Amino acid sequence: MPDKTSKMIQLDRYESLKRSLLSLGPIAQGSIWPRTIRRKDSRGRTREFGPYYQWTKKERAKTVLVNLSASEAKVYGRAIREHRKMEKVLAQMRAASLKLLDFAAQEAGKKKGEK
Repeated sequence: MPDKTSKMIQLDRYESLKRSLLSLGPIAQGSIWPRTIRRKDSRGRTREFGPYYQWTKKERAKTVLVNLSASEAKVYGRAIREHRKMEKVLAQMRAASLKLLDFAAQEAGKKKGEK
């Protein structure tokens, strides 16, 4: 029979992870890249323009590029960080779920064998 303490620890972990999802803010996938442009002026000196911010994301299996202002880049950057946190929590939830499913399967097997 599965260890009840281990099962309770996994259940508590899973519930804790579930609650942590509720604390997330808006989410967005993708990456933000600061870009600068270097050009030579009429005197041959190199001038730098920017930074300009670009958000790359996937839409319908294609990469889409969106130009952002500095303030927009901060907002979208936070949403991207929140998305990455969410993905990490979901991966942990999947791992905990597998352990819980193992416990449930072991219990079901024991009950079936008792008849």
